[in-house]
Amino acid sequence: MDPARLRKLLLDVRRGRVTTRQALEAIAHLPFESIGAGTVDHHRGIRQALPEVILCQGKTRAQCLAIARAIFAKSGRLLATRASAEQARAMVGEFGRAATWNEAARTVVVQNPGRRRRGARRRAARVLVVSAGTSDLPVAEEAAVTLEFMGLPVGRVYDAGVAGIHRLLKHVPALRRASAVVVVAGMEGALASVVGGITDRPVIAVPTSAGYGASFGGLAALLAMLSSCAAGVTVVNIDNGFGAGYAAGVIALRSRAGRSA
Repeated sequence: MDPARLRKLLLDVRRGRVTTRQALEAIAHLPFESIGAGTVDHHRGIRQALPEVILCQGKTRAQCLAIARAIFAKSGRLLATRASAEQARAMVGEFGRAATWNEAARTVVVQNPGRRRRGARRRAARVLVVSAGTSDLPVAEEAAVTLEFMGLPVGRVYDAGVAGIHRLLKHVPALRRASAVVVVAGMEGALASVVGGITDRPVIAVPTSAGYGASFGGLAALLAMLSSCAAGVTVVNIDNGFGAGYAAGVIALRSRAGRSA
């Protein structure tokens, strides 16, 4: 359950549209629900910017579906990350047209189309997602989908790494207008420092596992980003597009809240 749904329920009780008994039934499983496959945190959407997100990696198809049903029943929407094709097809089969599978990002978003349209119209600060190479696309798209699920407008600048820095420079105005920038890069991870040096916006850097042997599965990029001399660069774990998108999204939402205060 998210704050908007809880607020509506309480208002409906006050206005006599919902009985106290019905309200108690609606919140009976708050703050969590044990479903065998896991213990779903229904209060997450009240405490944080999103309801609980399903990490499909390491879960069976049946476990993913059970958790998805529980989250959707209380929140009316859900995001699943690291979904295999089998898991994604199962969710699309379960939720039908409400489900959107982004194969590149390995994500499944479930929410009604009307909610998607309303979210797109929200006045919000724009976040830019920048990737160094096409090999970084899955991680970059995971970040972008997360931001869109948070109701934020997202700009994408892909395949603009330091091997051809002129590809990035034409986007400097957009970098300086964004409320936050997610930078996704493998190999030596230099792109994060470059972006951090040409904009005063917060940069959330994501090292990826793309690269040859001495990149050590993203460790080289991780250490390079952690060692950046550019101020304002913050680093998340290797391949953690969701974590970067969420962090940038919270920054953008707070930025919007500050402007409207």
